[in-house]
Amino acid sequence: VQLQASGGGLVQAGGSLRLSCAASGRTFNSFVMGWFRQAPGKEREFVAAINWSGRNIDYVDSVKGRFTISRENAKNTVYLQMNSLKPEDTAVYYCAVTPSDVVSRNVQRYDYWGQGTQVTVSS
Repeated sequence: VQLQASGGGLVQAGGSLRLSCAASGRTFNSFVMGWFRQAPGKEREFVAAINWSGRNIDYVDSVKGRFTISRENAKNTVYLQMNSLKPEDTAVYYCAVTPSDVVSRNVQRYDYWGQGTQVTVSS
């Protein structure tokens, strides 16, 4: 499975960005797609994840109410709409896939990773 993330950039605090991640290659009957982020000097952390049907979604507390994850299964694509961005959201954002229907925050459960896209929020 290859994952191609896009949509990162530089934005002022309070602004918005929309990340996209398209999966190609091997496919599964159902799979969870997630977003993680890693700031300099910090560990990779969970941001959001969504299962195949879209009925199970999870967010880290720090982005609840500001970020929205969604997916378009016909295109094997997951999106992360990020609103009201804060400087602490600055990080490299990675999309990931696990061949499961169980949403997880555990980095170790995700088998496939995209290359990352930089998000920088200026104050």
